[in-house]
Amino acid sequence: MDTVKISAKDVKKLRDQTGAGMMDCKKALVEANGDMDAAIEFLRKKGQKMTEKRADRDAKEGVVFALTSDDKSKGVVVRIGCETDFVAKNDDFVAFAKSIATLALKEFPATKEDLLKLSFDGETVADKVVERTGIIGEKIELSSYENIEAAQVVSYIHMGHKAGVVVGFNKTNDNLAEAGRNIAMQVAAMTPIAVDKDGVDASVVQKEIEIGMDQARQEGKPENLLERIAQGKLGKFYKEKTLLNQEYVKAEKKETVKQYIASIDKELTVTGFRHVTLG
Repeated sequence: MDTVKISAKDVKKLRDQTGAGMMDCKKALVEANGDMDAAIEFLRKKGQKMTEKRADRDAKEGVVFALTSDDKSKGVVVRIGCETDFVAKNDDFVAFAKSIATLALKEFPATKEDLLKLSFDGETVADKVVERTGIIGEKIELSSYENIEAAQVVSYIHMGHKAGVVVGFNKTNDNLAEAGRNIAMQVAAMTPIAVDKDGVDASVVQKEIEIGMDQARQEGKPENLLERIAQGKLGKFYKEKTLLNQEYVKAEKKETVKQYIASIDKELTVTGFRHVTLG
């Protein structure tokens, strides 16, 4: 049977549709006898095989995007993981990650699983991630997805897409473009685990009390004072690990994040934040 002649135009068309390399596109079209849909399916199957082959690999590199809606009422953070820093810096990979983050912001799914099911260029996001694995030749995954809604949301991308933060506030304020970014930078730098002490999980509090009591016991403190000493240590824990109680890192004078926010608007506060990093 005669081999179908594959034109450069068809190869380019397949590349534009899939992002695969020119040689991979040509090979796919040859295998598919010039059928464009069959060639796309060939590339997808290649990606599935690659995904299975590299399933045990770590995708610790990648990029993180933090985006907010035009009205600033919604925000998302999406991390697309890969194996190497080389791929993470590739323009096509970065554009792919941003397109998924943009879709997430538009559709605002509740969970990562819901995001993977969304339609993306005629396929699902999950299929596109598999396809990208075949194109790039290393493990690609949607590693994290977080979202937030608030009266006003501010985003921040840290260290060349190595971390992303969105922070929600209880009311809108014209000064939040700068101040909100400062708070988001605080989250990226100081990694709080909750907005305030009321947001810390009870199991974490109990663990900190147990650690504090054990430390005091090892220091030879009386048994009847151990819990009181642990409660004191817990106060220090809240100052270090809850956003509003942390010392504001950009302050010209010593003040907490809560005090900094109050200096902008006494009724202003943080309602929540989402922080995603590589690794």
